Amino acid sequence: MAEAVVEEEAPKQTRYERYIEEITEDITNTVQEFGVQPILFVGSGLTKRYMDGPSWEELLGYLADKCSTIEKGLGFYKQSLGHPIEIGQEFSRLFQDWAWGAGANEFPKDLFEADVNKHSYVKYKIGEFFKGIKPAAVAGLKADFQPEIEALAKIRPHAIITTNYDEMLEMIFPDHERIIGQQLLKGQQVCIGELYKIHGCVTDHDSLVFTKDDYQEWDKKKKFLSAKLLTFFNEHPLIFIGYNAGDPNIKAILSDIDQALPEKGGVIPNVYILQWDPSLKDDSWPQRDKVIPTEDDRSVRVKMIVASDFGWVFDAFAANPALAHVNTKVLRALMARSYELVRSDIPKMKVEADFKMLNSAVESSEAFAKLFGIANINDYSAAGAYHPMSLTEVGKALGYKGWHSADALIWRVTQKTGTDIKKSDNRYHRADKVNKTVFHKYSADAIELLRKVRDEEEYQLDLGIPAEAK
Repeated sequence: MAEAVVEEEAPKQTRYERYIEEITEDITNTVQEFGVQPILFVGSGLTKRYMDGPSWEELLGYLADKCSTIEKGLGFYKQSLGHPIEIGQEFSRLFQDWAWGAGANEFPKDLFEADVNKHSYVKYKIGEFFKGIKPAAVAGLKADFQPEIEALAKIRPHAIITTNYDEMLEMIFPDHERIIGQQLLKGQQVCIGELYKIHGCVTDHDSLVFTKDDYQEWDKKKKFLSAKLLTFFNEHPLIFIGYNAGDPNIKAILSDIDQALPEKGGVIPNVYILQWDPSLKDDSWPQRDKVIPTEDDRSVRVKMIVASDFGWVFDAFAANPALAHVNTKVLRALMARSYELVRSDIPKMKVEADFKMLNSAVESSEAFAKLFGIANINDYSAAGAYHPMSLTEVGKALGYKGWHSADALIWRVTQKTGTDIKKSDNRYHRADKVNKTVFHKYSADAIELLRKVRDEEEYQLDLGIPAEAK
């Protein structure tokens, strides 16, 4: 008598694994819905994570130890002056005194010319400090985080904005064009593949925004940045990495965004804050949104992502098959050349390169990649042609604004039938794995099925795969 075969049960999904799955789907659908690459806002927390860079307080502590005219400990200045920017202003004054006295040998001779800015001395030492912790290459960053760093690089962001002084991002995104401080206010950028270092860079110590005087001067001239931020907000997913939710830089940026919101009080659908939490466990269910106070007693709600490992978050933002091999540097050059081809008497306009355009072009033209020389995209299979739509496109075909309502209909199917159509490849759904993230695509059959669910009509699931989809 044959022995009964006992099938092993699949391991039960933990609460945090379910959280990862839901957040991942939210990210990928948001990226698809906007149809363009995300914008990254990067703070000092990421430099600290990958190459032991300092927090603002640690930087002030280093400066206090370095300068002999700073006779009292950092705690004294925190008590007396309170705000770090005020402390930076006072430290700059004390560094100038030191440079023109006992510390003269610590600075190059050209810093003692009459036209040198009084804040140059403290900024020179800040530049020295950051150059001292700079690794030679990306491989020199912390080995434990190499998979995370590789996942970050695969996002291929439309642009990066950072308040960091260091050059870590240049190593991770070597094809992005660096624009430092006041350069942002000059000329016309190509608007893709750019790294905006809005508080300066160690390659030019005088560009650093560090003292109270610097911040006041920057506030006077940041209108151009604010306008660019509003354009980014309207057109791209945004993710803040390496900032505390209460960081004054986040508050300032979100305050600008808040002014443009058509509706107040709801969660901004395309703005995420990534927060590190090393204490997460299998049964953790972190918060999904965060209220951030801005200015004039106002506040905004943004999406919160809580993780101890950032790799799955970066994979989700990078889950874009059509742009998997786009060379940012070549795309920048192509767009820059397109500006030169425009007659000088015709107003120039911004060129948008989004993956909706790439996606449709790939499906209709085998020569797309060769024509533009910016992507190496494999031919779509028959399965890809049968399942061409994102969940956002399915939702819009059903008359909704986005993907959330379509996802709710899929959940109703799961509740009624016990079958989640997203868990397998079938006539309604197909899953592609890009990096480590599952990328969901849907067919016209899925639209018809969900239409019946929406209208409360009878339906029968047929999970078979049609011959033309194989």
